[in-house]
Amino acid sequence: MGMIQEFKDFAMKGNVVDLAVGVIMGAAFAPIVGTLVDNIIMPPIGYLMAGVDFSTLAVNIPTLTDPVAIKYGLFLNAVIKFLITAFAIFLLVKAMNSVKKPAPAAAPAGPPPTEVYLKEIRDLLAKR
Repeated sequence: MGMIQEFKDFAMKGNVVDLAVGVIMGAAFAPIVGTLVDNIIMPPIGYLMAGVDFSTLAVNIPTLTDPVAIKYGLFLNAVIKFLITAFAIFLLVKAMNSVKKPAPAAAPAGPPPTEVYLKEIRDLLAKR
């Protein structure tokens, strides 16, 4: 029974719930970024580069049977998707941090007790 309670305590911590929300939002955000890169960003870039379609870029390595294709264009698309996703998350975190209220400044700590005692002794000796 103790392990079940321990797991329940772990699963209900704020960080775990925040992580779950982040993963779900990231999974929902991935197709949007994929569509943005594949259909809006890459076609103009390909057009500017003499009509190159990045998704078809590959290096064919001849073999005895069928050539092996290294599809580096798909890799470039994935890198661009990652960079856009990372930048969007950066902007989101930056916006959230700017909205967050700053923690109130802590009151300055008083002098340590030994210093207080030494001042009292000094003052008593000064009165004599």
